[in-house]
Amino acid sequence: MIRRELLDHVEVLMNMYCEECFLHKHLKKEGGRRVAHRFCITQCTIGEKLQEYGKKLN
Repeated sequence: MIRRELLDHVEVLMNMYCEECFLHKHLKKEGGRRVAHRFCITQCTIGEKLQEYGKKLN
């Protein structure tokens, strides 16, 4: 994939799943922004997919 396509895929994923994520909002409210972000990076399947795209960009 070329860089532009990867960035488009990332944008679509974030708009579709991350923008209105109830779990992220709940974790942010209960544990803070850091807890919510850590969940997204380590446990969320969308977060894992975004990391794969990020590795391909480098």
